Amino acid sequence: MNHKLAVLGPIPRDYIITHNKEVIQKYGCVTHTAIALSNLLSEKDEIIPVTHIRVQDEEGVHDVLSPYKNIKTHHISSKADQGDVIRLKFKDQNNRKETQTGFMKPISHTDVHELLDCELFVCVPVTDFEVPLYTLQYIKENSNAVIVFDAHGPTTSLTVKGKRVTKFWVDRDLWLPYIDVLKMNLEEANCSWFQNEYQLKDLKENGDISEEELPKFAEHCLRQGLKALYVTLDARGVMVYTMVNGTLQQDFVPSVPVETVIDTTGCGDSFAGGIAFSLLKDPTDYIKAAQYGNAMGAQRTQGKTFEVFKSLDETNKIITSVYS
Repeated sequence: MNHKLAVLGPIPRDYIITHNKEVIQKYGCVTHTAIALSNLLSEKDEIIPVTHIRVQDEEGVHDVLSPYKNIKTHHISSKADQGDVIRLKFKDQNNRKETQTGFMKPISHTDVHELLDCELFVCVPVTDFEVPLYTLQYIKENSNAVIVFDAHGPTTSLTVKGKRVTKFWVDRDLWLPYIDVLKMNLEEANCSWFQNEYQLKDLKENGDISEEELPKFAEHCLRQGLKALYVTLDARGVMVYTMVNGTLQQDFVPSVPVETVIDTTGCGDSFAGGIAFSLLKDPTDYIKAAQYGNAMGAQRTQGKTFEVFKSLDETNKIITSVYS
């Protein structure tokens, strides 16, 4: 059986200063997810990026993706001449300052109406406007596809000077019924979990959710219709939350160890690609999906180019050596 899936989000022009003070310029986000998937899937499968880019980036984006024959680029549009431009300066391998000076046209139902036969949509927005709620609603109401969604988008916004800042995902419960699998990190979980009222003195800027609150948050999300919640724990691994016979199931999946971290940009997008691949093969094995997510995220850290991604056979050997 051949697989067909879509990857929704930006292909930003990234200017990166790594924690090692190296400068990298490349196209990011959707490219990480799509190319990670390309290496895992067969040449007969179809990976369809759905995005809007600037006219000046069109040639560069197609040059990056053209070596991967199962990535179909007919839903990458420069018609609006709008695309993301982002500057990232890492303070350490996990924390960075971000500025955004270019903004893509949001992905609407008209961008996906020809793709409703896809088995899976993986959405990797990096800012809150790129993949709107009504687009998820349209997909869910008109297809049987699984929707994998990254919370980085709705927990990130922009100031008028282009500074990228975290924000509360205040309308979270309006989104959850239209998402099957949600992934986020600890900071994004903190931005997504709030009670009726917060005391400002108790808030920490760029803080992580506490370990005792995480299961409460996970259970709340799962009771809104979510099938699985992944919360990544930086270099430690990922927590996987599901409901089994009405009871919260918590599983910790340790990371794939790496000796040297070169560049962490796109690790979350690569993790999403690993999850998406695994769920295409088995839509109910969320632990195996976490293993593939960890493997692809670890591979992403190993260099500056997309050559870091390994084949399915090589990735399976890594998973077997770490998790058997």
